[in-house]
Order: sequence, then C-alpha cells, then structure tokens
Amino acid sequence: MSPHTARLSAVLALQRRANNAAASAHNVEAIGLLRKALRLIETSGRDTAEWVAARIRVRISLALATSEVGSTADGFRGLKRARAELELLPEGRLRRELDAVITGQRALLLFRVGRASESVALFDAIIPALENLQHDDGLLLARTLTNRAQIHAETGALDAAAQDFHRAIRLAAEHRLTRIEGKARHGLGDLAQLTGDIPGALRHYDEAARILEKAAPGWVARVRLDQARALLVAGLATEAGRHLDEALPDLRRNRVIQDLAEAEVARAAAALLEGQFDAARRLAVSARRRFLRRGNLPWAEVAALARLRADATEVLEGGRRPPARLPLALVEVSQRLAELGLRDETAAARLLAVRLRLRRGESDDAKALLDSVPKPRRTSPVDHRMLLRLCRAELAVATGNRRAALAQARAGLAELGRARDRMGGLDLLCGTAVHGQELGTLAVGLVLESASGQDGARRLFAWQERTRAQVYRYEPMPAIDDPVLAKYLAEMRHVQRSVQQNRLAGKPVTALENRYAWLQREASRLGWYTSQWGRPRPVASPEQVATELGERVMVSFVGHADTLAAVVVRDGRFALVRLGPLGDAVEITHQLRADLDALAPDHLPAPLAAAVLSSARRRADRLNDVLLEPLGHLIGDRELVIIPTGALHALPWGALPSLRGRPLSLAPSATAWLGAASAAQPEPVVLVGGPGVPGAVGEVGNLTSVYPTAHLVDGEKATSGAVLEALDGSGLAHLVAHGAHEPANALFSRLELVDGPLFAHEAARLPNPPDRVVLAACELALSHIRPGEEALGFAGALLASGCRTVVGAVARVGDHASAEAMTDLHTRLAAGRSPAVALAEATAVDPFRRPFLCLGAG
Repeated sequence: MSPHTARLSAVLALQRRANNAAASAHNVEAIGLLRKALRLIETSGRDTAEWVAARIRVRISLALATSEVGSTADGFRGLKRARAELELLPEGRLRRELDAVITGQRALLLFRVGRASESVALFDAIIPALENLQHDDGLLLARTLTNRAQIHAETGALDAAAQDFHRAIRLAAEHRLTRIEGKARHGLGDLAQLTGDIPGALRHYDEAARILEKAAPGWVARVRLDQARALLVAGLATEAGRHLDEALPDLRRNRVIQDLAEAEVARAAAALLEGQFDAARRLAVSARRRFLRRGNLPWAEVAALARLRADATEVLEGGRRPPARLPLALVEVSQRLAELGLRDETAAARLLAVRLRLRRGESDDAKALLDSVPKPRRTSPVDHRMLLRLCRAELAVATGNRRAALAQARAGLAELGRARDRMGGLDLLCGTAVHGQELGTLAVGLVLESASGQDGARRLFAWQERTRAQVYRYEPMPAIDDPVLAKYLAEMRHVQRSVQQNRLAGKPVTALENRYAWLQREASRLGWYTSQWGRPRPVASPEQVATELGERVMVSFVGHADTLAAVVVRDGRFALVRLGPLGDAVEITHQLRADLDALAPDHLPAPLAAAVLSSARRRADRLNDVLLEPLGHLIGDRELVIIPTGALHALPWGALPSLRGRPLSLAPSATAWLGAASAAQPEPVVLVGGPGVPGAVGEVGNLTSVYPTAHLVDGEKATSGAVLEALDGSGLAHLVAHGAHEPANALFSRLELVDGPLFAHEAARLPNPPDRVVLAACELALSHIRPGEEALGFAGALLASGCRTVVGAVARVGDHASAEAMTDLHTRLAAGRSPAVALAEATAVDPFRRPFLCLGAG
C-alpha cells in the first residue's frame, strides 16, 4: 500500500469513528477526530477527486458536530466551505451525491433553528435525487427520510411524517441499519404524542431506547427527553423529572447543547407542576442563555415563556395580587412567539396574562386579550386546552355569568375525559387529572357557594362526581402478557429478598437498593402501556346513587379551600351541611393516626397505653364533633357509605364515637361505589399466610375451621406465583403478610411472601380478581391521594382492577389485636353478614386497636 493510500485510509477511518461518536451524541470526541482527519488531508498534498471528496465529507461532519456544541452559525459556515469545495470536483455522480448531502445537512440545521418550512423545501428537493443516487446500503436515503419526517411532525403534517418514518424503518430493516431504525421509532413516538396517544408514544420510545442503547447509546438521552415530555402531558411530573434527571448528565457530558437546553425547559415544566418555582426559574434562565448562544431565537422565546410561567404560577397559587409588569411581559413574549409562528406557545403566554389581569380586576383587558388567543389545533396538548377553558370560566365569573363558567367547566372536564380515555395504565389515568384540577375546583366552589336546599345539594353532588376519582370508572382489560415486565418484577422480588437477607447478615445493601430502584423505574415504564384499562363507565347520576343506596345513607364530604362540607343522601333526598375549617379536621386526623400507631404494639406498658388511649379518645371525640355531630339528624343510626376528601381517606372512621359498631364502607367516589355494589360471590375462599408473621395472626390455618373447604396457601407454598394463581377467580381472599405502602409509587405497595414481594402492580392485573379481599397487614388500606381525589395504593389497585370490597388497616395493628379482629370478622362473614356489618361488629370491641376499614361495596 502506498503512503498516500495509507493516509487516505487513515482519514476515512477517522471519519467513520467521528460519525459513530456524533451519532452517539459524543460531539466533542467527534470534533477532535475530524480535525485530526483534516490535518492529515492538508498535509497529504493531493488534490485528486478522491481526496477532495474526503475533505468535503469531513467538513460536512465537522459542521454538524460544531453546530451541536457551539452555535448553528458555525455549522452553516462549515457547510458553506464544504459546498465551495464542490467546484473542485468534476460533474458526475459523486458531485451530485455530495451536493445532496450538504443540502440535507443545511436543511437539518434550518430545522434546528426553527425555520421548518425552509427545511422541508430543501428535503423535498433532494430526496428524488437521493432515490436516483441510492447506494446498496440505503443509509443516506433512510437518514434523510427520517430527518424530513421529524420536520413534517413539527409542522403538523402527521400523515406525511408517518409515511417517511415507516419507509425509513423498511429501508433500515432491509439494510440492517439499526441506528436509523431506532431513530425512526423515536420519531413514531413523537407522532403518537402529538396525536394524544401517550401509551403508544411511551411504547415507541421504549422500543427506540432498547435499540439505541447498543447502536447509539448517546442518543438514548434524547429519547428520555421526549419520554419526559409525554409524561408531562399525562400529568406525571415526578416521573418526568426522574427521566430528565437521568438524561441531563449525559447531555451535559456530551455537550449536546440544543437537546440539553430543551431538556432544561422540560425539567422546568416538571418542577413547576411540583411547585418548585425557584428551580423552574433557574432552569428556564439557563436554557434561554444556551439557545441565545446558538442563535436559536424561537427556542429562546420558549425558554423565556417558561421563566414567566414560573412567576405567574407562583403568584396565582399564592393568591397575591399580580404586579402590573408580569402580564405585560407575557403579552410581549406572546407577540414574539406569534411572529415566530409558535401557535401553542403564543396561546399559553396570552392565557396566563388573561388570568393575571383577571386577578388584577382588569376584566375588559382580559377579555380583549382572550379574544386574541389562537384556537387550539388537533395537536395542541391537553393542558393548553384546559388552560383555555379555565380562562373562559374565570372571565365568566369575573363578569357575573356563573352559568357560562359552569358550562366551560363541564365542557373542559368532558374534553379531559376524552384525553384520559386514551391514557392506558393506572398511573397515566390518575395523573391526567392534574390538568383539570383548577377547573374542577372552580366549578365545585361556585356550586358550593350558591348551593341551598335539596336542588343545590344534588347539583353539588353531581359536580363532585365529575371531578373526583375518575380512574375507578374504567373497566379493567385482560392482562397483556409482557415477558420483559414479568422479568423485571421477578428480579425485583429477588433483589428485595436479597436486601432483607443482607441487612439481617450485616452486609452492604446500597448496590442492591440501586438495582431495585432501577428495576422499579423500568417496570413503571412498561406498565404505562402494557396494563391498559378499558372503556369508561358513565359518571353515576344522583338518582342512580339514591336508588342503589336503599336504606343506607351516603355522606359525601366536600373540601374546598379551607371549607369542609358534606352532602348527605338519604331516602332519595339530598341535603348540604356546612361543617367548618378543613385544615382543623386534617390536622386532628394526622394526630389520631399517630396515636393509633403508638398504641399498636401488643405489650405496651400499661401507663403509656392509658395515656395514648386517652389522647386518641379526645381526638376522636373532636373529629366526631366536627364531622358527624352536625349530621346526626340526617344519618340517624343507619348503615353509612362515606366518600372522603383528601386526608380524610386515611381517617380510622370506626374510632369515632358515632360510628362505633355502625356498618360503614368507604369509596373514592359514588361512581366507584356504584360500580362495586353488585352482588358478590363469597366462594371459593383462599387463605394466604406470608412468612415471618408472628403470633396467632400468622396462623391462617386456624381459619379453616371457619372455611373448611378453603384453599390454604402458606408456609413454603406462599410464593408470589402461587398466591396470584389462587387469587385469580376466588370469591373471598384473606391475606396475612407483612406489607408496605409506597406513597411515592403506590402500584409498588407490596405484600412480603416467601420469594419476595407481591406488588399491587401484579394484583391489579389479575384477569378475574377476587370479589372480596381482607388484608391483615398494617396500613395497606392507605392511599396516595393525587389531584382530582385519585386515591391509589394496594387496596385502591385491587378496587380499580375489579374487586368489590377490600378490608384493610389505615394504621399499625398489633399481632394479637389483628388476629382477634380477623377471627371475629370471618366468623361473621361465614354466617352470611355483609363485610360492612361483619367488620363493624368485629372492630366495635376495640376500635382504637382495630383500625380496619371496609373499602368499596361493603
């Protein structure tokens, strides 16, 4: 091999390495390799077509890499130099091909700085040429189709984008272009997100990430960025923030400036949903600086809006009078956004300004500004649509038109419901409620303020049902077998068990805990689209609920601002009772639960037990006075169905004097209660005993005297697989095991079994869940309350999956107290009593040490 040939081979090798580095977002490394290649070319002293072509290709790659870590102006200059060198090549196929490559890369840069229409026009011009020039590997055409598809998606040409992505995937499969396939599937995720198919988007993103982890690992951070955006649409701010926190270090390390700045804007949005205003401002300011350095004015204005959104939201949530400068700044940024053609962002800026002007009492200015807001498009995100409805409703309130305000709220919640219908898994169904929270709160507040008499109480009841616990309306779908999800859950079981064993042995557990956290995140991702819920049932009407109640009485609590009220439904009539400050009831509830936790141990010293019990009784008396005494004339001594609000979901209701020994059941909404109220089948019976439960409570075999034909799963047989198999299709299931409620991720609340934890995530996927479940484990009736009164936990997941009744504790329970309560409960259930009646009689003996609740039908 001659020295020149060897040098050219070295140049080509450096370029291949650089292109691989750039494809994995390692642009700094790529720049170093490309500059080394240029030096080799410049010292070669050759100007043949072969060497000129090599120099042009290196300059093209260098232009793109420098545009990623510096400014796009550097990229455009680099492409201009590459095009100038085309004149050194003779006319022919090679020159036409390189001309098309330069044009395609220029189109890509134009897209990156917000000039999408110019970019599409360039791609349209070169793709026919590439089809004629196409080599056997198909790489250039597939890459160009993928790039054009992204721009079609950005400009709303969704059908054209889908055609390009699918064609690129076919070329990638034909020529084994793994990296292109991953990026095209990433693009399909973006398309699904634009059309509101969030589960579909998350599925495409996961497929893309799995492909790219090996083919282009640096690109995975970009996938995580778009996953986070999809999660923000679904209202899952914590989960979105976690995705972005994983992606940001990679983006910083690889100096992918555009994507880094976009990720900071998304992270600011997640921080804002979680009320972290300072963090949101800091991230938005950082992103804007990066965009300005790149010369990307459209994205710089988006970042400016993110900064102002943090200021506006903090003022609105704080109830303060907004300063005059804030709506003015939003109007100014909206004008710049409009000039740049950013329709949805323009609308968001003006709508925030509308809300601020209304808070300042400037109704006329607010109305004029609202009239200038662009109408939503098919691809406008649901949170933008809800903000528009909220502004219209607030303007109607400000101008004294309450009927129009309620009409906007009704239409907005219906629109949100249609978006929720496409959401899939329980987490997504719950999270979406955050976008309608303010709209629902406004409507309930309007109705509560003016409600009087039976008609007012009935209207308030109906509005509550529109706004609370919508997740329980959905019919569970048959479980979708997903081997990857099953693998993750199985490993989580093994890791959790290893953590426990290592702790007992005094060995380190940090690595295992980190692995468990990673597996939980991955299982959550898969659960968003492999555990989809079915079609929604209608919201229950007041008349349906009144008819189904029969002789029972329903008490539906209403919390609005710091006001607590209750709608009482009895004998077909509705009554509204105003109760007093909500904050006081919540605080005493927390104190009472703390007392019950302290009282739980079996062998508490008598003086301490007496002191704690005295405190618990005083607090129960106070709650009774606040919550039930004003309702006494309405509820009488009848069986109750209670629909709590907020923290009252965790109240040990049976400890209140008026409810001691009274049958009662709790449900997250009247609609959920109605869906669970059909007759249950108590057979067959399953008795499950987990490991390490001391005392009589762990001896589930004793209950075979109550249920002689029961299926007993205990000892070494009590594995997660065996328990799930036994639960499927059972009528009554009694589960004795250590348990843990996970407030941060309720679907991973768990029961500890022989081979590790059984997760709520798995129990919610049973094709034929038990009609009735008794959880003889501490705190597994607890729920994490999300916006919209969406209550999720182990018990909540069972109810959402189709269980009609779940009995569980909302506080710690001693072993002996639990064992005695369970024996009393099952003796009565076996005698034919309903769960609500049986539990009331079983807990009346010692309600402070038996804090069990009957959830669901009762």
